[in-house]
Amino acid sequence: MKYALIGCGRIATNHMKAAVNNGLEIVAVCDILPEAMENLLAKHELQNSDIKRYTDYKLMLEECKPDFVSIATESGPHAEIALYCIDHGVHVIIEKPMAMNMADADRIIELSREKNVKVAACHQNRFNVAIQELRRAIESDRFGRLSHGSIHVRWNRNKGYYDQAPWRGTWKDDGGCLMNQCIHGIDLLRWMFGNEVEEVYGATRQQFHDYLEAEDVGMAVLKFKNGAIATIEGTTNVYPKNLEETLYVFGEKGTVKIGGTSTNNIDVWDFQDETEDDNEKKGLKEQTSNVYGNGHTSLFADFMDAIENDRTPYVDAVAGKNALEIVLAIYKSQKTGLPVKLPLKDFASTDMKGEF
Repeated sequence: MKYALIGCGRIATNHMKAAVNNGLEIVAVCDILPEAMENLLAKHELQNSDIKRYTDYKLMLEECKPDFVSIATESGPHAEIALYCIDHGVHVIIEKPMAMNMADADRIIELSREKNVKVAACHQNRFNVAIQELRRAIESDRFGRLSHGSIHVRWNRNKGYYDQAPWRGTWKDDGGCLMNQCIHGIDLLRWMFGNEVEEVYGATRQQFHDYLEAEDVGMAVLKFKNGAIATIEGTTNVYPKNLEETLYVFGEKGTVKIGGTSTNNIDVWDFQDETEDDNEKKGLKEQTSNVYGNGHTSLFADFMDAIENDRTPYVDAVAGKNALEIVLAIYKSQKTGLPVKLPLKDFASTDMKGEF
């Protein structure tokens, strides 16, 4: 299967590693900065390969005709690039967030169906071992009736991080901590609680990063249609380094806490109908080399299988839209001071300009 990568920045190394691990035929990479392409290829010892380099992704698609691409540019152009690829019959993995507004997310879903093109949102933490165990427990109804839950993304991002790229922390191309760092946890929370969210009430602040446009801390309460409630806490203000990304699920017959720096450990695993298998799950720790975890390789494998067997990817475009919708609803709630009913018809990150 012929593969090409668009965008060779910080997250691109995980995409390249996933492509190599899955034995893809890597035909091209694309970035507006030639040195970014060279650095990435050198990191994976591919600098002397015949992988083509492009600064124009449209030319790359025309000349290389990849079966699928992944988009790992800054967030702002994600939707525009994805729509172009879909329109030209190329399957797409889109790094989070899938888009920066609801209209673009809807259009990606519509066009992909129209063109019969596969789209996956890159929420790779769904493939974490701990998360997969939790999902199985949810699907087996081991919790009984769900009471409540929460996601806490307590990380650090300092000025050095934001200085690496001028788009970071801007409303047009990035958003704040909720859109960039916390959207993976928000995706997991919504997914585990059945996806159907009725209302979102949130507040955001810019406490310590006054050189950005966007928030560095956000809190929210979610009301689900199944009666459960949940909270979100996301921040890049934790001193002096990343502390945790922790997901809690509380039910009538079970309590689970998934911890670690990126929801990769099982810290608590208690069920009324305890089995011998449960003892093996307690204290499970998945080793990861960075906060992005190991999920990209699994996400790529699933996507390749979805193309081959003409099925929906495990993490599809609707999943990408669902996570985006929660972040934008929190932003809208901050802007209006009111709870926001879902579905969110249209809202864009750029509607927050001047908020701080």
